[in-house]
Amino acid sequence: MYFRCFHYLRYLQPPWGNDDTQRILDILKEHDVHVTFFMTGGWVESYPDDVKAIYEAGHDLGNHSQNHKNMSQLSDEEKTQELMSVHEKVKELTGVKMQLFRPPYGDYDDAVVLNARENGYYPIQWDVDSLDWKDYGVDSILNTVLNHKALGNGSIILCHNGAKYTADALDALLDGLEEKGYQVVPISQLIYKENYHMDVTGRQIPDAK
Repeated sequence: MYFRCFHYLRYLQPPWGNDDTQRILDILKEHDVHVTFFMTGGWVESYPDDVKAIYEAGHDLGNHSQNHKNMSQLSDEEKTQELMSVHEKVKELTGVKMQLFRPPYGDYDDAVVLNARENGYYPIQWDVDSLDWKDYGVDSILNTVLNHKALGNGSIILCHNGAKYTADALDALLDGLEEKGYQVVPISQLIYKENYHMDVTGRQIPDAK
C-alpha cells in the first residue's frame, strides 16, 4: 500500500493470491478511499477479472514487473521486458497505460530508475513497511504502521493483499490513519510529475518558482 501524510497515500500490492481482493475492495469502498495496486504479470494472468474490478473501482493500477526479479541484476533489455510485458497485459485488459512502477524487493539502482523513466514510468518506493507479510497478526500491523517513526507527510505504506492478516487489519488501519489526520490517496494524485528534485531520502521536493 502506499500512503502519503497524507496528505497521505496508500498502495496495495498483490503479487500472490487473491482470496482477500474483493474484501479489501469492499473495505476501501466503505471508507471512500482509493489506493494503488501494484501487480506482477503472473498475477494479472491468473486473475484478470480482479484486475478489471480494481480498475472499475477507481484505484490506480501499478506495474510490479512481469516475473518479480531483482531488477538491478538484469540487463537494460531485460529490465524493459519485465516492465513492458505486464504493461501490455494490463493495457489489453483495461485500456490503461500504467505509469507507476514499484521494483520488486525494493531493489533499485540508478540504472533501474533510468530504465523505468525511459519506458514512461515513475519509479515508486515505500518508507513505511507494515510487515504484514510476516503474519504477526492484526495488532502488529496496526502498531507497526501507526507508530512507525517514518510515518509523516508524504509517506508511502507497503501492504500486501495476499498476506494473512492484512484484510482483517485494514478497517482499523484506515480509521487510525484518519484519526491521525491523514488522507489516503492513490499515488497518481500524490507524486510530482515535473518541476521537482529529490532529497537524500528519496522524497520529492518541488523546485522553487
